[in-house]
Amino acid sequence: MSPPTRADCAALDAADALAFARSRFALPDGLIYLDGNSLGPLPVATPAHIAEVVTQQWGQGLIRSWNDAGWIDLPLRIGAAIAPLLGAAPDSVVACDSVSINLFKLAGAALQLRPGRRVIVAEAADFPTDAYMLQGLADLAGAELRLAARAELPAALGSDVALLALTHAHYATGAVHDMAALNAAAHAAGALTLWDLSHSAGALALALDTDGADFAVGCGYKYLNGGPGAPAFAYTAARHHAALPVVLPGWMGHAAPFDFAQHHAPAPGVRRLLTGTPPILAMAALATGVATFDGIDMRLGEAKSAALARAFAALVAAHCPGVRVETPVGRHGAQIIVHHPAGRRVMAALIARGVIGDFRPPDRMRFGFPALYTRFVDVWDAVQALADVLASGEWQDDRFAPQGMVS
Repeated sequence: MSPPTRADCAALDAADALAFARSRFALPDGLIYLDGNSLGPLPVATPAHIAEVVTQQWGQGLIRSWNDAGWIDLPLRIGAAIAPLLGAAPDSVVACDSVSINLFKLAGAALQLRPGRRVIVAEAADFPTDAYMLQGLADLAGAELRLAARAELPAALGSDVALLALTHAHYATGAVHDMAALNAAAHAAGALTLWDLSHSAGALALALDTDGADFAVGCGYKYLNGGPGAPAFAYTAARHHAALPVVLPGWMGHAAPFDFAQHHAPAPGVRRLLTGTPPILAMAALATGVATFDGIDMRLGEAKSAALARAFAALVAAHCPGVRVETPVGRHGAQIIVHHPAGRRVMAALIARGVIGDFRPPDRMRFGFPALYTRFVDVWDAVQALADVLASGEWQDDRFAPQGMVS
């Protein structure tokens, strides 16, 4: 099958059922943004909402806004708004803290829920920070972090395993685990599951409740468009709400925080996962980011991202000699990897031309295709820019020498 022409891409854009969502974002003119898998773009509604929170709710309402503007319940309200994107019940998700902190909380809870089992299994090639946090927890708890290759994960689920902790869509390759199958395998072995959805939430159609997940975490600044360093979210299946251990007992996770009791009494449900005072300005930005998904069917979103990725892979293969593109096989995250020995330089040159992707060592140029704002003509134009950069050799210019992270 021949790669699409630009006219083909324009026709696909004209027929796109999600094309209306692009107007929800403030995308700079003349720039093709293919890095929403690292940082989502600015939603049009965010500046006005932040200004209203700052000037009115904070400036005029002052401390009264904890009640009058509902600041105190923002983590639960935003969590409930995220829940449909995860295939989760509204009261099973809370927005708070960071992915790393939430991972620590829920992995620690899992160890307590499986007394006598002291092993956490994770994939050896997952995002390093997840392993850092899990190892730190294991060291504190007298447990063991056992890393296994992707194909060996089911076999690693022995009788000593308390938790299987995995990233659903791999941060680099985009490979997606069969969540339902691995949940079933873990449960059959007596273990619990914890999923990192940082590259899935807002990109893939998810069904945490139906697939039997126990716990999940994810970030707010990638596909959810919540802004740099946006708060993360945490999910706990309803069956664990009543007995969920609290690993980091914080003031806001207390059943009655304003009683100022000496000892911690966990709040009901996922509210107990809260620790300190929520960052209201960051929460406000996250709320507008999540609202960009209003009216979006994530089955259509995932299908569009997959079509964009396939088109990109076909065009790169046809027009960009000297690189190797990882063509998606089966279900895949909303991103593509292109390999080049001087990938960092090539990406820097491409960014200078107004096509923004990112680079991951040793040679991986990564391009993301969020469905809400990426067009098929963007894919065509980006590949032509990449072909021009490669053909011209401009990436060899000294101005594109490595100078820190290209992202």
